[in-house]
Amino acid sequence: MKELVEYLAKTLVDEPDEVQVTEVVTGADVLIELRVAQADMGRIIGRNGKVISAMRALVQVCAAREAKRAALELVED
Repeated sequence: MKELVEYLAKTLVDEPDEVQVTEVVTGADVLIELRVAQADMGRIIGRNGKVISAMRALVQVCAAREAKRAALELVED
């Protein structure tokens, strides 16, 4: 799942070197934290949050296939 989020984020942003993905696993729960450059936040969020919502849906589907629960969080620094 981490690789999927990283791939999607790097293809969407202008500064792919600034993309950082962290995966925290706690039992059956997985938290994926996504950090991008401040200038690329709008590209990741999308209009009315559609891009980040689609990414969250993909993560949840991947997690369900592995019998886990997952959440994708966009972190601002």
